[in-house]
Amino acid sequence: MKITAIETIRLPERPNLLLAQVHTDEGLIGLGETSRGAQAVEAQLHELVGPYLLGKNPLEIAKHSKQLMSTYLGFSASSVEIRAASVIDIALWDIFGQALNQPIHTALGGMSRERIRAYNTCAGYNYNTRNTARRSMRVGDKAPASEGPYDDQIAFVHHAGELAQSLLEEGFSGMKIWPFDPYAEDNGGTFISARDLDLALEPWRKIRDAVGDRIEIMAEFHSLWNLQQAKQIAKALAPYRPYWSEDPIRMCDVDSLKEYARSTSIPVCASETLGGLYPFRDMLANQAADIVMLDVGWCGGLTEARKIAALAEAWQRPVAPHDCNGPVVWVASIHLMAHIPNALIMEAVRAYYSTWYKDILTDLPQVRDGYIHPLNGPGLGTRLLPDLKTRPDVQVRRSALH
Repeated sequence: MKITAIETIRLPERPNLLLAQVHTDEGLIGLGETSRGAQAVEAQLHELVGPYLLGKNPLEIAKHSKQLMSTYLGFSASSVEIRAASVIDIALWDIFGQALNQPIHTALGGMSRERIRAYNTCAGYNYNTRNTARRSMRVGDKAPASEGPYDDQIAFVHHAGELAQSLLEEGFSGMKIWPFDPYAEDNGGTFISARDLDLALEPWRKIRDAVGDRIEIMAEFHSLWNLQQAKQIAKALAPYRPYWSEDPIRMCDVDSLKEYARSTSIPVCASETLGGLYPFRDMLANQAADIVMLDVGWCGGLTEARKIAALAEAWQRPVAPHDCNGPVVWVASIHLMAHIPNALIMEAVRAYYSTWYKDILTDLPQVRDGYIHPLNGPGLGTRLLPDLKTRPDVQVRRSALH
């Protein structure tokens, strides 16, 4: 079997998202995805990855992963190079599963569980999918108009107690919120006043008052704070018993992350922003994180994610993949979580999988009673909707064997 073409697909309504298809001479087509800087990753795929990959055997996944991850520039970070490698790796695993007529979780070595516990990231319908993330909603400001019943970012800022109750009714045991972000954006994460800190804690008070400890609350910091301020926020947050604090500072500084972890009783979750195995090795060796969060579309794909998960297992740490981006990485991450023994919990965004994910893929995993059930079809178990690439506004670029 040979790779005959690489196609990239960009959707105008989702400019952060890059979809890709890897075609073979036996008719199998692998599907991959990444996000952020879609045009830059597209260029990397066609100008540098394509000349290497075209004509190669798609089943030699480990060989191709080694080649694409060993870039002269961009390694050990979620760079354009590593994101391009991630797209291809996911697509090659999809082809491998199709060739075996087995789902990816079986191709990886079989299932450790039949369903995965989920938490809801409280984003809106277009959060993180357009060029603006709409992070700057503040407690006390007038709420913008909701776009639908799952506009959960508005809800966590303005109606956190009701949101928590809604999630419990759907079976979710966890929710993630980020009310501190607007205050970091005011001055680069160098200072938060006592008044602003108290305002940002209001959603936490509302959730605990409404539902007590019946739901876990994840605190997302988005790496926006310096060390001193992150420690101050964690001290104020601790009485509300967060499930974890995620990316409290820049993840390039292991020593400071270790200092932060030693200063708080809140478990540290890190980090979706790291690419490749080696930054995770350094973080774990320094015991700077309690929960390993990786992004299959940013860390090097399923091949590298499985290595990171194994490394985490050796350090007795659980894995909780990031996915607040597109549907293909979400599906691939669920296959990984069905397989690895140290899976903790899987991110889901009900505003996404209930709406625009359905505009891209033929099949999606079921989210039922707070658990995600992996797809069982060959490979990823899903395909692009047949008419997606024929839309006049969709941009398709193709590199092929001559």
